[in-house]
Amino acid sequence: MAAQQTVSSFLYDCLEKEGVTEIFGVPGDYNFALLDELESYSGIRFVDNRNELNAGYAADGYAHVKGLSALITTFGVGELSASNAVAGAYSEHIPLIQIVGSPASSMQENGVKAHHTLMDGDYSVFLRMHQEITCYAVKITAENATAEIPKAIASAVRERKPVYIDVPQDVAATSIEMPGVQQELSYTSDELVVQETAQLMKETINQAENAVLLVDIFTSRYHMENTILQLAEHLNIPTAQMMQGKSGFNEQHPLYIGIYGGAFGSQQVRDYVENADLIITAGLLESDFNMAKFTADLPVEKRIDIQPQNISIQNKARYNTAVDEVIDALTLMECRTFEGPEYFPSFYDFPSENYSERLLAETYYPIIQKMLRPEDIVVAETGTFSYGLPHVRLPENTLFISQGSWQSIGYALPAAFGAQLAAPERRVLLFIGDGSFQLTAQELSAMAEQNLKPVIFFLNNDGYTVERYLNTENTHARYNDIPRWDYIQLVKSFYPDAETISVSTSADFEEAVARIDRKETLHFIEMKVDDQMDAPIHLKRLREFAEGGSS
Repeated sequence: MAAQQTVSSFLYDCLEKEGVTEIFGVPGDYNFALLDELESYSGIRFVDNRNELNAGYAADGYAHVKGLSALITTFGVGELSASNAVAGAYSEHIPLIQIVGSPASSMQENGVKAHHTLMDGDYSVFLRMHQEITCYAVKITAENATAEIPKAIASAVRERKPVYIDVPQDVAATSIEMPGVQQELSYTSDELVVQETAQLMKETINQAENAVLLVDIFTSRYHMENTILQLAEHLNIPTAQMMQGKSGFNEQHPLYIGIYGGAFGSQQVRDYVENADLIITAGLLESDFNMAKFTADLPVEKRIDIQPQNISIQNKARYNTAVDEVIDALTLMECRTFEGPEYFPSFYDFPSENYSERLLAETYYPIIQKMLRPEDIVVAETGTFSYGLPHVRLPENTLFISQGSWQSIGYALPAAFGAQLAAPERRVLLFIGDGSFQLTAQELSAMAEQNLKPVIFFLNNDGYTVERYLNTENTHARYNDIPRWDYIQLVKSFYPDAETISVSTSADFEEAVARIDRKETLHFIEMKVDDQMDAPIHLKRLREFAEGGSS
């Protein structure tokens, strides 16, 4: 007789197989069957968030570390609360499994006007909505569960995007027969295509006098870091990263030259990249943020573009093939090598001349760069930090988490929670501003409940400074002001033993940083900046450009 188990336990078995050990979410009556099963399940535990949006953000941060995550919400009100986070995961290419507990099948079939619905009897409306922000959306039945659940999870892993799984409450508790051992599908490229692609790449590379490798977001999203490092070392090619490419290349490697930020970044790096006659891009995303308001000058005629599933050469030939196989083939060929780069300093290699004066971006970023260490996880909130921290040169094996594409403020605090839960042995450093903090501050409660102890760098500059910069027509609009809170007292209400301090000078900030890790608790450093228009170099240059300045 075939073995049986519930749909819920089968779902959790599939997730556990992919390395998921925590599932985020908020309870609701339509997901009780899912949660009851999870409460007794030995391999995965439920993490209760303060709201569904935060649960989605936390799952996002978790997936950055673990490679896959999941959250459970209730039908309608819960899933729509989380939908902003799911859309962000779609935009940012984060594999996230959204599990929705929905009303019983009989209610759905009879169009019952039940709570949490639109009172029109349409129980598929939210699934249809999510088809636009997920790569796969499905309603589970007892008949399709063993086929559709693995298919949905595989889609998330393969496409690096969220999926949506609707599980009616009666189906969740239904026992089903387990399938036999399923053969895992493997993909092998056409060897002729691999060799043809590698040969044309070699010919193009050998014709170049000056070349540069640009590493970007999809390198890390699709786990191509080792493949791209192999390419860089085979060619001895100077390597830069795009703003969203952080964590894609070791910034301590001798081939690394820094961040390419178009007109707003390092002029040395800009000159090197734009004067090259061959630009090899790895996982390039040509977005407004990443391309520095499209001041980045990267003509396709000069490029070899390496993407996760294809390679394009000088906008003439495009090959759909496995990138790692092509690079393996290329490294067996004799290619010209390039002259190793000189060291290009980052914006923050040297302390500011205003070192002992009031705290400013030009003084605190060098201190931040100096205090980072290998294996750190750096979580940067949307805001001024998202323009400053990418230019910080990271130690080896540092993971950088930020939302360069979706840019939803309030993301970073719950994301740091998820990242810390995924890697409790690593140091998590959260960089967040006061405006963003006020959106999701309640997640400190969930963080404390889980006894997590990150380091929080809290930038208090009285409002949405990044919005003041972006709105050149109305810089000091009152809508960018926020109420003043006693932030340290708030942190203490959740973490009575937290190590907290408020600093307003660079000397005090450096002293506070030196005390990190002396006490096994959460560290909260409030960085009080009295100039509302203080900002990192990149953001200042962006504003000058918006005002009509030179590029």
